[in-house]
Amino acid sequence: MTPGILALIVLALTIVGYIAGRQRALARSSASGERLHSLPNYYGQSVALFIAIPAYFLLGAWLFLQPVFIESQVSTQIPDSAIPEGSVRSLVMSDVRRIADGLDIIVDRGSLTETDLAGLSAETTSIRDMLANAGVALGSDVSVPVFEAAKSYRAIGKTGALARNILVLAAAIGFGLWAWSRIHPAMRARNVSETFIRALLMGSSLVAILTTFGIVGSLLFETLNFFGMYPASEFFFSTVWDPQFRGGSDLGIIPLLWGTFYVSLVALILAVPVGLMIAVYLSEYAGRSLRGFAKPAIEILAGIPTIVYGLFALITVGPFLRDWIAQPLGLGSSSSSVMTAGLVMGIMLIPFVSSLSDDIINAVPQSMRDGSYGLGATQSETIRRVIMPAALPGIVGAVLLAASRAIGETMIVVMGAGAAARLDLNPFEAMTTVTVKIVSQLTGDTEFASPETLVAFALGLTLFAFTLGLNVLALYIVRKYREQYE
Repeated sequence: MTPGILALIVLALTIVGYIAGRQRALARSSASGERLHSLPNYYGQSVALFIAIPAYFLLGAWLFLQPVFIESQVSTQIPDSAIPEGSVRSLVMSDVRRIADGLDIIVDRGSLTETDLAGLSAETTSIRDMLANAGVALGSDVSVPVFEAAKSYRAIGKTGALARNILVLAAAIGFGLWAWSRIHPAMRARNVSETFIRALLMGSSLVAILTTFGIVGSLLFETLNFFGMYPASEFFFSTVWDPQFRGGSDLGIIPLLWGTFYVSLVALILAVPVGLMIAVYLSEYAGRSLRGFAKPAIEILAGIPTIVYGLFALITVGPFLRDWIAQPLGLGSSSSSVMTAGLVMGIMLIPFVSSLSDDIINAVPQSMRDGSYGLGATQSETIRRVIMPAALPGIVGAVLLAASRAIGETMIVVMGAGAAARLDLNPFEAMTTVTVKIVSQLTGDTEFASPETLVAFALGLTLFAFTLGLNVLALYIVRKYREQYE
C-alpha cells in the first residue's frame, strides 16, 4: 500500500468518523432528552479530528524518518573495500537505492518471486538483464556487497512500509473509536474542535518560520564544511572564479557579485522609473475604462515564464544590441551581455513595480489630495509633494521586491548574459551572476564532498545575507519617512 492510498483511506475514515460522531450525538440526545451543549457538527468534527490528525502526523513523521533509518542500517553493511577508488559512500548508496527500485519493478512485473530473488546475486546474468529492462544499468563493476545491500535496503523498506500502514490505520481507528465513545450531550465538543483548529492555525503559522530556519541551517552547515576545505579569505576577496573538479580551483566570489549587481542595476534603472510613471498615470490621470484595460494587460508580463524572456533576450534583444550598438561603437561582438539580460529583466520587473506602486498610491487618503487642491496646488504639484512622499514607504517596498526578484533571477541571465565570470565595466560584455553559478555547480553527478560542489551553499548563504541586508535597509527607510506622516 503506497502512502497516497494510505492517506486516502485515512481520509475516508475521517469522513466516516464525522458522520458517526454526529449521528451518535443526535441519538444520545434523543434517548436521554438532554440538550446538546454544541451543534451536532462539532461532535462529528471532534471525532474526525481525532482520526485524521494523529494518523497524518504519524504518516508524515514515518515518511521523513524511515529513509534516514534505512540509510544508516544499510550503509553499515557496505565495507570500505566495496567503495571504488575516487568514489564516496554516498555515491555507492545512490547505486544501492537505484538497484533496490529496479528489484521492486522486477517483482511487481512478476518476473521473479520473493523467494527467487533471495537466491540471486550480482553475478547472475538474468538479473542484470531484468534490471536493464527495468531501467537500471547494472555493470560488472557493481560488487556483491552492493547488490546484497540493495536487497537488504528493499527488504527493510517493505517491512517498514507494512509497519507504517498498520500503525497509521491503528492510530486512526483507535483514536477515532475513543473519541466516538466519549460523545455525550454534555460534552463540550465545540471547545474540542476549536482547540484543534487553533493548534492547527498556530502550526501553520510556524511553517514559514521553521522553513526559514531550516534553509538557513542547511546553508550554514554546508558552508562551514566548505570553509573547512577552502580558505574563506580567498573565497571573499579573490577576483578569479575558475572551478576545476580535478583540483586547483579558484573560487573567488567577487566576479559573481559584480555580475549580479551590474545586471540587477541595469534592470532596475529600466524598471523603476517606467513602473513608477505607469503607476502614477494609471492612478491619477487614466480614466476608469483605460485603467481597467491597461493594468491587467501590464500584469500579463509578470505571468510570462522566465524561459520565454530568456529566448527573447537570446534571439531578439541580444543580436539587436550587438549589430546596432555594440559592434558599430566597438564595444563588443557578443550577443550575450549585461545589457541584454538587464534590459529584458527590466521589462519583466515593470509589472512588479507598477502594480504594487499603483495599489500603494491609491491607498493614500483622498483627503490629502483634497487638502492640497484646496491650498491651490496643481495636480502635478500634488503628486510630487503630497502623494509620492506619503506613498514612499510602500514604493520602497515595491522597489525592494523588484530588486530581490532581479538578484534571484537565473534563466534570463543564462541565456542573455552568458556564463563568463569577469570584472568589467563594459555593459556589452558577457558576465554571470551568483545564481547561475549555483546551478552550474550543482548540475550533474555531485557527491557533496568537494569544495567545487559545496561552494554553491556558500554562494547561496552570501546571497541570502545580502538580500537580508536590503530588507533591513528598506525597513530603516520606511520607518524614517513614516514618522513624518504619523
